Amino acid sequence: MRDVRLALLRPEEVLAEMARVPLVFLPVGVIEWHGPHLPLGTDMLLATDMAERLARELGGVVHPAVFCGTERERRAAMLRDIGFGGGEWIVGMDFPANAMKSYYYPEETLALLVRDALSQLVEHGYRLIVIVNGHGAENQIGTLRRLAAATTAAGRARALVVLPFPLERDEQGRETTSAGHADIYETAVLLALHPESVDLAQLPPPGRPLRNTDWAVMDGATFSGSPTPEHTVREQQDPRRATAEAGRAFLEAVFARVSAEVRAALAGADAGLKTRARCGKPASAG
Repeated sequence: MRDVRLALLRPEEVLAEMARVPLVFLPVGVIEWHGPHLPLGTDMLLATDMAERLARELGGVVHPAVFCGTERERRAAMLRDIGFGGGEWIVGMDFPANAMKSYYYPEETLALLVRDALSQLVEHGYRLIVIVNGHGAENQIGTLRRLAAATTAAGRARALVVLPFPLERDEQGRETTSAGHADIYETAVLLALHPESVDLAQLPPPGRPLRNTDWAVMDGATFSGSPTPEHTVREQQDPRRATAEAGRAFLEAVFARVSAEVRAALAGADAGLKTRARCGKPASAG
């Protein structure tokens, strides 16, 4: 199997793959509390695994992950939905009951790191740069999409942001996700990809409600403004119900959507590509 990790490839291997498909994947994530049962790098593990699978399927290489993520203070309405009073200062998922804090960076730090990474990849000759973002914070997604748009507007390459978690459209056409934080989705995916990193015994026994404020585990509906009356994780999104089989099914569905997005970008005339990777035709990096 072809190794797609840029850091482990020799120069002639990198140049040969760039000549075939001038495509590079840039995983971005955060070191963040994901309950006591999941690793701190959950977002990055998902982003990196998805990037490597995409590269093996579509061509291109995977740049080393940018371990930098950002969050903002929770708004009063969101704090009340979670189960707090509404006047607390809480950034991201750093709830007072957590055993440790996350490694959040300011938005401007994330922007500088990713901007410079994009600039270098353009200078190296890549024509399509796919940012695989594993962290769902609104300000992180907004920052990355602005950087991608600016890179594309400059005209030398196209940049695209993809999100490796379930996405739907609401009645107004807005992008939403049913996935929560450290819930059944993320837990099942980690059981499928890195089972050695998951320890469900760190959570209370099944049947005991998971209060958001106690565990910093939340379901997607709570993030969307529809909490339960008790501010607990709904049964259908309880991480204690997660299985590796469900994780593999989640991943297949997400991969199908994300790979279609990347294929469309590869085939797009505005990407400036001289090949379509799905057809296996030779490509030019110039």
